Amino acid sequence: MRILVVCGAGASSTFVAQRVRHAAHDQGLAYTAFAGTEQSLPIDLDAADVVLVGPHLVHALERIERDAAARGTTVVLLPPDVFADKDGTRTLALVRDAVAASGGPASTAGGTHASPADTIHTSD
Repeated sequence: MRILVVCGAGASSTFVAQRVRHAAHDQGLAYTAFAGTEQSLPIDLDAADVVLVGPHLVHALERIERDAAARGTTVVLLPPDVFADKDGTRTLALVRDAVAASGGPASTAGGTHASPADTIHTSD
């Protein structure tokens, strides 16, 4: 699963992406996460299965959801305290819950093989 974390300038999203990536790895999941910005979103959406939107971008949420829906991508608005999730497990749980609720792709746990679509390079 490919997770895009979007914020205004890319700095805070890089931290969240790193934490989610490490939490997924620790749980044996073939998830990757990468950071993006509101400006890079139109391009970055094509490489994402899930978009995590920084709480400060709530003003753009409707547009992001519309653009993501056209690609079949799940969108999650992150809570205001997301940056307090130091190990990424709470944020990862939000991703897994949203994907399950949307009927999206199942998680890939350790012991199973990830398809090429389950991985992507990171940009942080």
